[in-house]
Amino acid sequence: MNDLTEQFVELIRKAATELPPDVEQALVAAKERELPGSAAAGALETILRNVGLARQLSSPVCQDTGTPIFEIYHPQHVSTREVTAAVRRACALATQRAFLRPNAVDSVTGINSGDNTGVDFPTLHFHEWDDDAIKAQLLLKGGGSENVGAQYKLPDAQLKAGRDLEGVRKVVLDAVLRAQGEGCSPGVIGVCIGGDRGSGYIKAKQTLLRRLDEPNPDAALDALERRLLSDLNSLDIGPMGFGGRTTVLGVRIAAQHRLPACYFVSIAYMCWANRRATVVIRDGQATYA
Repeated sequence: MNDLTEQFVELIRKAATELPPDVEQALVAAKERELPGSAAAGALETILRNVGLARQLSSPVCQDTGTPIFEIYHPQHVSTREVTAAVRRACALATQRAFLRPNAVDSVTGINSGDNTGVDFPTLHFHEWDDDAIKAQLLLKGGGSENVGAQYKLPDAQLKAGRDLEGVRKVVLDAVLRAQGEGCSPGVIGVCIGGDRGSGYIKAKQTLLRRLDEPNPDAALDALERRLLSDLNSLDIGPMGFGGRTTVLGVRIAAQHRLPACYFVSIAYMCWANRRATVVIRDGQATYA
């Protein structure tokens, strides 16, 4: 297998400095919905100017470049150890080239590694598939939005939320209401219904890799996404908590099987800087999206 380090560096650069077109379009649409001269409109105008400058200068969209989360699809013959080593080298080089801020801190000593590598940092999930190509999806998950993620166990008597999709709707509303714009709204809300406490959070973050204009293949979940988008944007929390018509840019929901005794709803809150990028490497040639 060829060394993939530079291809992964470019993937990181692209994710850190170029907001995906569907996210930028959602921000433009949000600005047009807000009242001219309002704090919400001003916040969105500033965000969009920042997005343009970041792309022009190839500099990070946000100073917190977050936790790099890689979803890697590979053929049977590919060594995941070699891919892991290439990703870690790429994170170190991307930090050196100022595409990433040094973010990997030893939880015991408090010492920053200085190059975005450490114990289980970055995060990698591997998936073997039948294609001969390697596909890597990268999500940069900022700390501010990570701090307002949440997990609920249903039923929830206080919220009168049962073990059904209406109960899911109630707890997602509660999570965003509690965030009150923290986590740099307008956000994208990733939700996983079911699983266990660990797998639920992983799946909730994986939903954030879906485009905002991509419908959910499950009709019931698609309807819930659209209803929640309307409900959440009626909360008047608005961009950065200033009030307004756009509290979230989208809601992405997935479901997993669960134990009979457990019904978890895991919520991954993503800031407006929903930084994601994809590379497909086939026959040594890299294609980015």
